[in-house]
Amino acid sequence: MSHRKAEHVKVVLGRDVEGHYRYWNDIQLVHRALPELDFSEIDPSIELLGHRLSAPLVITGMTGGFPDAAKINGNLARAAAEVGVAMGVGSERAAVLKGQYPESYACVARYPVPLKFANIGAPQLIPQAADDRVVGPELVRSAMDLIHADVLAIHLNFLQEMVQPEGDRRARGCLERIGELAGTFPVLVKETGAGISREVAESLRDRKVRALDVSGTGGTSFAAVEHYRALEQGAEREARLGRTFWDWGIPSPVSVIEVVGVGLPVIASGGVRSGLDVARALALGAVAAGTAGGVLRAAASSYEETRRELETLVHELKVAMFLTGSRTVAELQRAPYVITGETRPWLNR
Repeated sequence: MSHRKAEHVKVVLGRDVEGHYRYWNDIQLVHRALPELDFSEIDPSIELLGHRLSAPLVITGMTGGFPDAAKINGNLARAAAEVGVAMGVGSERAAVLKGQYPESYACVARYPVPLKFANIGAPQLIPQAADDRVVGPELVRSAMDLIHADVLAIHLNFLQEMVQPEGDRRARGCLERIGELAGTFPVLVKETGAGISREVAESLRDRKVRALDVSGTGGTSFAAVEHYRALEQGAEREARLGRTFWDWGIPSPVSVIEVVGVGLPVIASGGVRSGLDVARALALGAVAAGTAGGVLRAAASSYEETRRELETLVHELKVAMFLTGSRTVAELQRAPYVITGETRPWLNR
């Protein structure tokens, strides 16, 4: 498993694994020629799940479970603490089920990140084989304690699992198990690049999930990531699957629009590459935006590069707020916008 995590990072850093269409560019904010406020007045701070953030930004879970991941997660956590944004780690399956490289996650606990998300995959909540050990409350507590997490993120990655040669294929019972854990822990459910529909969002809300991260299509495609891994392994069928389903999913802006109506805080991720994308997501009704692939290269380089990238994202967001006359995030959430391009037909289906 540790090799798989390292391979994921290597592919994301070394290959073009982006979706073929930039859906966030279809969301056009309406320019306000007379903002009637000073740039110094802009306040992008928010409260998310009971925690105060300096900006509505979440570094969504990326990695862990192999030696070099400690450097990446350490740089992310230090920068997130300094800039005042939230952070999650990648799947902690390697540490809590296999005991592999716990320090690659635990390094995050050393930094005062204002909101931290532990991370377990939905497939690990049910037995994939007869003798499988599943993640229950005790292992969830271990995963949260490992990074001093505030919230448990349960990720839905069934598209990725289908393309992985070694992927998990069983999904029956996941919803019930998510509901059981949500009765004990504060739970956020996140997709990993294929989006969440309103129907699924409602079923999760009804099971006491606290928040959703839509992670729609348009950003890093994990079908594409697994396509390249399958090629290297000589797994021809899975390599073809990755190519076939490269752009599978619900576009991120569409997923946000669908899901905000269910009454849960929504984090918009999937292709968020700039502070303008963050602003677009907030205008659609999200409470925060998440980014992963956009900061991974910086985090693999240095803390300084990571902090610079986060500060740039926040500055770009503040510029968008200024140019829409929005002093606060609440005002930006009421800013007018126009939907164009490939996103528009999705809303008429």
